Amino acid sequence: MEIIVSENNRELGEKAGKSAAEKIRKTIAENGQANIILATGSSQFQTLLNLLNDNAIDWSKVNMFHLDEYIGLSESHQASFRKYLRERFINQVPALMSYTLINGEGDITEELKRLSEKISQHPIDVALVGIGENGHLAFNDPPADFETAHAYIVVDLDLACRQQQLDEGWFNSLAEVPQKAISMSIKQIMLSKSIVCSVPDLRKAGAVKNTLKQKISPMFPASILQNHPDCELYLDNDSASQL
Repeated sequence: MEIIVSENNRELGEKAGKSAAEKIRKTIAENGQANIILATGSSQFQTLLNLLNDNAIDWSKVNMFHLDEYIGLSESHQASFRKYLRERFINQVPALMSYTLINGEGDITEELKRLSEKISQHPIDVALVGIGENGHLAFNDPPADFETAHAYIVVDLDLACRQQQLDEGWFNSLAEVPQKAISMSIKQIMLSKSIVCSVPDLRKAGAVKNTLKQKISPMFPASILQNHPDCELYLDNDSASQL
């Protein structure tokens, strides 16, 4: 794992976004298209912004997936990750070759099947991810399932995860934060050829320390990134402060 520490979140986003863009462009040049994963949440604002600033990417040759979505939450809700990606990415680029958004409403069993079939046809080249305050990767809260071979799974969101969503301003009360979500599995994330992980802010410092200093364990879900052959971890001075 390569660790890149920046002065602040803005600089972190510039470096992470530039790296992701270069990887996507290189993949398109070599393979004719690229399959990518995008993360959501406030930690990804700067990285996504800088990715969008790269005008050399031919987005018509890109297939996009995302990591997770709440179960039972309408796309019109401000916390919906479908809404986030439409507003902050999909509507900002020329037409993608395809995009696959997770629908947490309706028949969840059928949705898991649809998502799994779709991603099995598009091996991921570049994954943009983050790490939660509780160390989660996507919505795989501790103890995370490191063994399931399913691409997408239903997960229970722990209190720390739900509190983070409230503190970031996505919900008005803890009671509003859903208790379940559909998440891309750990194994599916780890199948990505390259991972660009953006983790700013002081509130993530403990999770970053555990990710890098603890033994790989389901109790520290993001620690599994230590095993990935091509993972870049972008930090700022705050998130790196406990290293």
